[in-house]
Amino acid sequence: MASPFIEIEVDDRVVKVTNPDRVYFPPTGSGHGGATKLDLVEYYLAVGDGIVNALLERPCMLHRFPKGIEGDKVHQKRLPAGAPPWVETVQLFFPRWKRTADELCVTELASVIWAVQMSTVEFHPWNSRREDTEKPDEWRIDLDPGPECDWATVQRVTHVTREVLDELGAVGFPKTSGGSGLHVYVRIPPDHGFQDVRRAALAFAREVERRAGGEVTTAWWRKDRDPSQLFVDYNQNARDHTIAAAYSVRGVPSARVSAPVRWEEVDDCEPDDFTIFTMPERFARIGDLHAAIDAHPFDIAPLLAWADRDEAEGAAAPPEPDEDQPPT
Repeated sequence: MASPFIEIEVDDRVVKVTNPDRVYFPPTGSGHGGATKLDLVEYYLAVGDGIVNALLERPCMLHRFPKGIEGDKVHQKRLPAGAPPWVETVQLFFPRWKRTADELCVTELASVIWAVQMSTVEFHPWNSRREDTEKPDEWRIDLDPGPECDWATVQRVTHVTREVLDELGAVGFPKTSGGSGLHVYVRIPPDHGFQDVRRAALAFAREVERRAGGEVTTAWWRKDRDPSQLFVDYNQNARDHTIAAAYSVRGVPSARVSAPVRWEEVDDCEPDDFTIFTMPERFARIGDLHAAIDAHPFDIAPLLAWADRDEAEGAAAPPEPDEDQPPT
């Protein structure tokens, strides 16, 4: 018997969604009754402008859950087979693996919905765009708490992060990670390669570490980190290292979302406040809090000067991390 399906109109496209009643997020004891594939589609439609803005023209790795989040997760760089001709891609070369891959390159909401049809839950874009994939235009500050580091610490370090950004004259756009941490994105001119952007990110992380009263670490090796500290993960700016986009759902039972927030909301919010059940109303009410990010580019030259200073004083940059995973 043929699989049930529905057809979803997205602007001037029609996307066929098969098995719309398949449960992706099973019911939990947290008060919600689970969510289906169709619920996931409807969520991404509700935040359409936001997710497209977050992914626009960027190579994008897909985290797919063909059997729902209780099944196996597939980290997919290559565009899944069977894409309609209007779904666009960008070809990347992976030197470590000596392979290329044509990754999803979102230019319209319909391509997001098609990816959800192909069991995508999470969208993980590069911090560079198709025009020049080797020159990032997004500096990503990843505030990643250790296993014994609480949310209150994340909140305090977020304020230190903003303090340093303000002193630099950089405009940061915060969002919850959808996990236990918080991200801040800064638009930068695409004038530098990944190595320089990572050096700049490390210099910034070290400055936050100096000011955070022992609550932050930039230690390279996980074994050297105090589990109660927060790691400012500058490696998320290395080539082929990606994190969940703003508005991306996360593959966790509560169906959390990586949610843009205002700076003044940081002290009053919790990661579980933002799920596919709560975000549509929030988005309808306040819109995309990252909509203005392109209007605030920041030249990373001062951070590169900090990096030069740190390296001259003996704080060398750790080696570049390997590419994330082989293209599949």
